[in-house]
Amino acid sequence: MADEIRLEAPLMREGNEALKTGDVVLLSGVLYTARDAAHARMKEAIENGDDLPFDPEGQIVYFTGPAPARPGHAIGPAGPTTASRMDPYSPLLVERGLKGMVGKGLRSEAVRDAMREHGCVYFGAVEGTAALLADRVKDAEVVAYEDLGAEAIRRLVVEDFPVIVVNDLHGGDLYLEGRERWRKRAPVGEGS
Repeated sequence: MADEIRLEAPLMREGNEALKTGDVVLLSGVLYTARDAAHARMKEAIENGDDLPFDPEGQIVYFTGPAPARPGHAIGPAGPTTASRMDPYSPLLVERGLKGMVGKGLRSEAVRDAMREHGCVYFGAVEGTAALLADRVKDAEVVAYEDLGAEAIRRLVVEDFPVIVVNDLHGGDLYLEGRERWRKRAPVGEGS
């Protein structure tokens, strides 16, 4: 396994250019949480010329809706949600300087194109590790859309938050590459 890469948010295009699909990254700094409903509101704000709840320049959005925090914890379990649900909205934030997204699952061609053009990387968080990921969150506060409950936008301060590069700036896609590697290794009659 390759060495882990440590990155401090906010991110810059130059740092993102060095990343390749499959790289294991430990993120520290600030992540913002946002799911479907929050993304729809941000799209509406952009269309109306209103300010966004946070400046996306250099930031990372984590597609999660954390559970309530247990005593002594910043947040409750916070696993990744399916990123494709944010695909209609993601290019709007990427065009405004967003440099990272964390979720699970494939992204659309339009999102991947916007990411390459504007220097944004898509990271995968491992599904089923919600409690472990929450342990990497040192502080959490709701910054917008509190009425959305778990889907409110939160500002998280994380330390060594583990992710894997899924889509890099060079056109790499870990999901597609993984399937190809598996097909090449599968015995005849399997993987068809």
